[in-house]
Amino acid sequence: MEYDVVVIGSGPGGYVAAIRAAQLGLKVACIDRRKELGGTCLNVGCIPSKTLLHATMHGISFDKMMRKKEEVVKGFNIGIEGLFKKNKVTPIIGAAKILSPNKISVDGVKEITTKNIILATGSEPTPLASLPFDEKRIVSSTGALALTTIPKKLLVIGAGVIGVELGSVYKRLGSEVVFVELSDRILSTFDEGLSKAALEAFTKQGMKFFLSSKDLAPHMDADVILVSIGRKPYTANLGLENVGITPTPKGFIPIDGQFRTSVPNIYAIGDIVDGPMLAHKGSEEGVAAAEIIAGHNPVVNYMIIPNVVYTHPEIASVGLTEKGAKDLGLTINIGNFPFKANSRARCVDDDEGFVKVLADTTTDKILGVHIIGPQASELISSASIAMATKMTAEQLGNMCIAHPTLTEALKEAALAVHRKAIHK
Repeated sequence: MEYDVVVIGSGPGGYVAAIRAAQLGLKVACIDRRKELGGTCLNVGCIPSKTLLHATMHGISFDKMMRKKEEVVKGFNIGIEGLFKKNKVTPIIGAAKILSPNKISVDGVKEITTKNIILATGSEPTPLASLPFDEKRIVSSTGALALTTIPKKLLVIGAGVIGVELGSVYKRLGSEVVFVELSDRILSTFDEGLSKAALEAFTKQGMKFFLSSKDLAPHMDADVILVSIGRKPYTANLGLENVGITPTPKGFIPIDGQFRTSVPNIYAIGDIVDGPMLAHKGSEEGVAAAEIIAGHNPVVNYMIIPNVVYTHPEIASVGLTEKGAKDLGLTINIGNFPFKANSRARCVDDDEGFVKVLADTTTDKILGVHIIGPQASELISSASIAMATKMTAEQLGNMCIAHPTLTEALKEAALAVHRKAIHK
């Protein structure tokens, strides 16, 4: 059977690419080595971790929250199956290997022919050579989501997004949580102001951080050690060598501006290409790749892709950081507004944190927004929309926002860029 498009990987990049290609009238199959569709994000990543974070915020018992996690994941597995059926996408379970630009084998047995291939195989946790994963005591994020008991002491190696989220889960469950981080700050990819505020908040919650450190010896008495030092592209055994695709030294697949690899009819998206390893980034690229194959000319605006940490307080960022703007030689005006001065935040007794807006000194265009505080994950989308529509800080500040809402803090931060904030 010949397809117009075969997508390898059914994560948030792959399944979205498959559905969009099918919507555009193409004959599509999606291959995944897991029996359950949805990739890392759904099965052992974004969705289960956010379920646990929510559960622990509301005092749900360990056993009950683990059951809830499985229920949520299973529900979405079934949901993707239903979407594939609705859109006439053929799911194929098995290990895919590229034999030629137009031929793929599945489990070394079945062969399928296709006009185009989209690689969307995602990433996997990076191991520490001295502490290989056994997923019992030395765990990756996958193992941390499937522990059967609450560890008395949890050592987290790495204080990035995944580390602090899972550390927060087990701290709320009663574990002693200790972080060892090589960098001089936590969440090092975020704006420095957010990193500092997050460190203060998490320290108040009782988590311990050892920064600029790689000394694990004092903490090796931990019941469980979570190694969370990053993720690496998953491209093993894909048969890339059969078609002359050579990954970069860091394992990423090189692509052009339209997601094409060195083989014109083979595309790559998501975690296996350069850029932030974010589910929603993969989804946007998946839609774009499908539309390009169908003859359209979409553009992914990487400047407005937000990044979120689902801790308490929540942390969210979009666009340039202060350092990023300065590194580009840009001069900026900065507006800050604290949630303590926001009426809705005070009403719901969740007023920790602030909103920061960065605007170009010359044009007043918004270059970045950084939030730590209540519902930051939701508020950041308003900032993304403002940036997508090329709003200035003055224009955002002049928007009429419903009262009392948390979004008023974004408005006030925009006003503060020009020292016009009313409630500060």
